[in-house]
Amino acid sequence: MAEQIVKTEFSEIMQKSYIDYSMSVITARALPDARDGLKPVQRRVLYAMDQLNLGHDKPHRKSARIVGDTMGKYHPHGDSSIYETLVVLSQDFKKGMALVDGHGNFGSIEGDGAAAMRYTEARLKKFTEDVYLSDLDKNVVDFVPNFDETEKEPEVLPVRVPNLLINGADGIAVGMTTNIPPHNLREVVAAVCAYMDNEDIETSDLLEIMPGPDFPTGGIVINKSELLNIYETGQGKIKLRGKVVYEPAKKRSERDKLVITEIPYTMIGANISKFISDVVDLIETKKTSDIVDISNESSKEGIRIVLELKKNADYKNLENMLYKKTKLEDTFGVNMLAIVNGRPETLSLKQLIKHHVDFQFELATRKYTTLLNKEKDNKEIKEGLIKACDIIDLIIEILRGSKNLKMAKDCLVNGNVEDINFKTEKSRKEASKLRFTERQATEILQMRLYKLIGLEILQLQKEYEECLKKIAKYEKILSSKKEMAKVIKADLVSISKEYGIDRKTEILDAEVAVFKEKEIEEKPVVFIMDRFGYAKTIDVSAYERNKEAVHAENKYVFTCMNTGKILIFTDTGNLHQIKVLDLPYTRFRDKGTPIDNVGNYDSSGENIVFIGSESNIKNKKLLFVTKMGMMKLVDSTEFEANKKTVMATKLNEDDLVVSVSLTDAKIEKYSKFTLDGEIVEEESIESNLNVVLATKGGIFLKFPLTEVPEKKKNAIGVRGIKLAKDDTVLDVYLYGDGDDVTVDYKKKTVDLSKMKMAHRDTKGTKVKL
Repeated sequence: MAEQIVKTEFSEIMQKSYIDYSMSVITARALPDARDGLKPVQRRVLYAMDQLNLGHDKPHRKSARIVGDTMGKYHPHGDSSIYETLVVLSQDFKKGMALVDGHGNFGSIEGDGAAAMRYTEARLKKFTEDVYLSDLDKNVVDFVPNFDETEKEPEVLPVRVPNLLINGADGIAVGMTTNIPPHNLREVVAAVCAYMDNEDIETSDLLEIMPGPDFPTGGIVINKSELLNIYETGQGKIKLRGKVVYEPAKKRSERDKLVITEIPYTMIGANISKFISDVVDLIETKKTSDIVDISNESSKEGIRIVLELKKNADYKNLENMLYKKTKLEDTFGVNMLAIVNGRPETLSLKQLIKHHVDFQFELATRKYTTLLNKEKDNKEIKEGLIKACDIIDLIIEILRGSKNLKMAKDCLVNGNVEDINFKTEKSRKEASKLRFTERQATEILQMRLYKLIGLEILQLQKEYEECLKKIAKYEKILSSKKEMAKVIKADLVSISKEYGIDRKTEILDAEVAVFKEKEIEEKPVVFIMDRFGYAKTIDVSAYERNKEAVHAENKYVFTCMNTGKILIFTDTGNLHQIKVLDLPYTRFRDKGTPIDNVGNYDSSGENIVFIGSESNIKNKKLLFVTKMGMMKLVDSTEFEANKKTVMATKLNEDDLVVSVSLTDAKIEKYSKFTLDGEIVEEESIESNLNVVLATKGGIFLKFPLTEVPEKKKNAIGVRGIKLAKDDTVLDVYLYGDGDDVTVDYKKKTVDLSKMKMAHRDTKGTKVKL
């Protein structure tokens, strides 16, 4: 057969493949089904546990076995995602109602991970058995082939409560996410019953019954007035706060305390330690001086984070500061997205309840149809057995006169008496009139002799009457939607009574947290940084007393305002800004903090070319010179930005900044210049300035600064010197007319003041060694 080449557009193939992949992720992995509120992996884990017979009254089984069965039979993905699902289903601090009973280390609210699956064990909770899996044997849901068509799995679990509301959901698909908060079981059941009583009920009326989310961590929802819009649209932000309790000291030796007893749901895990570190940062940066100590005393009994306070501390202001400056107040982004009829939809509260109720009617219809058919079959059998007991002597005669079982059964069903020996003709006539059904005949032939005892016959009559009552009951339920609704509601109420718990989360409209920041007295301080990159600020008087030692031991020293910023220009063309208040204000001999730890500057990837303060560069121009000889003047107003890191200058590929120098706006004096890579403090003098570029190859070029044009920071600049091949600019010297400036180059002294004046963008003069 000749080979055929099919020509197609590559973009079309990519688009189709990506759409197929996206829909697979959306519908088969990331988003829950609106009917049972479960994602496929959750459904499969629970079903696998049910098939392993891991009931609440059975021994725990190794998690590895559960994961293995789930992965091998139903969920052909990584074992880590399956085990993580099993772990989350067991964590009562994440789920409104935990579905798995974990035995061993299944993680903690503080973010500790679960032990490996080979160490932990699990089984189903009674709630899960009763509410999620109990009717699987009643043909209430469809079963579909698994991934390799060797097993069957339920398309959806027959969950009898709105799991999507009770346990919430979260998932990230392609181009969409779902995030549904958990709610209180009792309140959700009451809301569903109210909807079933009146399908035109307003969302506001539903919120009277179910006021909002109920997080397992407790806490406080503080935007009650916004919940109506959130539940009507299925989207919005719920504002959460932790619960803070003030505990006054009981003894003189004790301190007053602020105790966090409940945390926002969003703080679960690593955010608890993040909260503690944020509080420590507030103390270290002197945002507050009211906190003496912080400790985490949380245990299995609950959260308890203790802040010990100074005497007479304003604890209310401190509480508000915690809400404003830490994750103790946070937002939960609601997006009630679920799969409805195979498609993702954002659902309102009322829509979500409607889909659940429709699903319950479908389950109930299939359940009671199955039960009715079963009872009808049972009625048929019971009628046959009762009739058989009335003519037991004839049946015994048929059995004794038949040559085989087939002959006896044919006689019971069709009245065929050929080849059967009877004692009397009357018996033959009676036998020929028999017309039992196939099922009745089978049961009669399998009936044991003890069933002929008088009491057993009475029991049979009783069972028959019970069967008739059940048939009448099931037919009544199936014949009326109203009757079926009664049954569904009664079922929900019984679940609520048995498994319902009290609400944990408080819902109210709270005032915005307002706190007064401690006013900082503006004053000059001295910034110092040693050659190892440790920086700090000290008092001006301390600097004056130790002036010699300060300059001898440190690379950068200058005065700045404590409310200002430190500007760090690096060789990669970046400008990093650090608040002076973020640096430790210490004594001269105290150790500072690495400058890398304070801002975005990374000493491993870039080198400092110039450090100055915001006030130092004000009304100045900055001279930039690069390794490849490019240069420009930039006005200081170009660097007025609030971002921590901005681009200070644009560079060509493989180029680096070698010098940044400060000049007066009128270019009549200078205050600092680069000398052998260090900043030297000089007195400003009225003079015209000259620039000297010195290269690695010993070339010096002197020209007036007025030849350097002023450019924007995002410009590359102009060429300052024509460089020979492989030569680069090494140093830049800036000095005034009349200054005597000498520098050393390879042990030879070069007098810059006597150097011949040239022009920018020329070759320069080589130093004779």
